[in-house]
Amino acid sequence: MSGVGILTAIIIGIFAGWIAEKVMKRDHGLFTNLVVGLVGALIGGFIANAIDFPFSGFIGSLIVSTIGAILLLAILGLIRRK
Repeated sequence: MSGVGILTAIIIGIFAGWIAEKVMKRDHGLFTNLVVGLVGALIGGFIANAIDFPFSGFIGSLIVSTIGAILLLAILGLIRRK
């Protein structure tokens, strides 16, 4: 997450996890949303850097983190089905 501090990164992680939870129609708690959002930020940041998608600041980091969190929940959903 480029251009944000640690506290802002935690807040972004919680929001990204919560948004992903709603999009994927799941029901998690605050801590799980934080973990999903932070791991999603790593996934989203990796993908954004791989395709040269520039992002920075709160909004850019939230978008990239949310996309990564949605991908994480989708992959976990596929694994759990098997």
